[in-house]
Amino acid sequence: MARAATLLTAGPAPCSEDALAALASLVGDDLVACNRVIVQHMQSQVELIPRLAAHLVAAGGKRLRPLLTLACARLCGYQGGTRHVHLAACVEFIHTATLLHDDVVDGSQLRRGLASANAVFGNEASVLVGDFLFSRAFQLITADGSLHVLRILSDAAATIAEGEVLQLVTQNDLATTEARYLEVIQGKTAALFAAACQVGAVVADRPADEEQALADYGTAVGMAFQLVDDALDYAANQRLLGKTVGDDFREGKITLPVLAAYHAGSEADRSFWKRTIEASEQTEADLEHALALMERTGAIETALRRAASYAEQAKAALAIFAASPIRQRLMEVADYTVSRTR
Repeated sequence: MARAATLLTAGPAPCSEDALAALASLVGDDLVACNRVIVQHMQSQVELIPRLAAHLVAAGGKRLRPLLTLACARLCGYQGGTRHVHLAACVEFIHTATLLHDDVVDGSQLRRGLASANAVFGNEASVLVGDFLFSRAFQLITADGSLHVLRILSDAAATIAEGEVLQLVTQNDLATTEARYLEVIQGKTAALFAAACQVGAVVADRPADEEQALADYGTAVGMAFQLVDDALDYAANQRLLGKTVGDDFREGKITLPVLAAYHAGSEADRSFWKRTIEASEQTEADLEHALALMERTGAIETALRRAASYAEQAKAALAIFAASPIRQRLMEVADYTVSRTR
């Protein structure tokens, strides 16, 4: 996968993880306050809940979605309040809850390089603590008191669930179109990115066109992020990725790399994909052969080019805002979503 590895690591320095650090440095106090709210609201008298929550915190994470909420609020000139901090924590709770549920559905054993919560605590505990975190998220939303915020975040939560169900429906189905695949990732990933960014404009009481611009930015960043995530499942170093490479292949998930390889391949190639993905008949050697087919057909590059296109759309959406250090950092984060290796 040499060509794919080159594409995944190419790009100037701002496209690296430094882009996140640079953005975080501009909202440092807000991010500290957000983390404090997250830890506070993970507490419970039911001892298993904070134990499982502590396991999640120990696993780390980029806090990308809440970081975008904080940054977008500052981009829009929000000052003197803490609404953005609490809503950023809410966004992280929704995200973490979906991760807990996803790992159970997928049977994932690794999350950010550590044993997943379901691997340590069991499926039942993971699902129920995910439910708890969803409840905490909506407690924070109701405490904010804005019906507009409630609509944005509740719509996002519903869309995420729809996206996950749609992914389940398309699983093992090579007749899935690229448009349907994009619909899946818009629902399961991009919707929360969009909401996270949009509420930053809402708390600052900005006009509808700025709200929409940030929603568009978040959508495009989320699409790029998931496209790269799907490419990494076939192209990444497992140690760096922090989860098992090839999970999507073993689960029969329909992603753009699979669709690209399937449609660009020979009849023999398509027979291979039908056996391994549609019929779920896999041998130990099949993942290596799938990677070779990805390389030969340029499937990873196809996904990464599409991700780069979304990153450009994200940056274009910010044109409505005046040039500033925080706008520049947000543009660099869009590039980071394409160049990241985990």
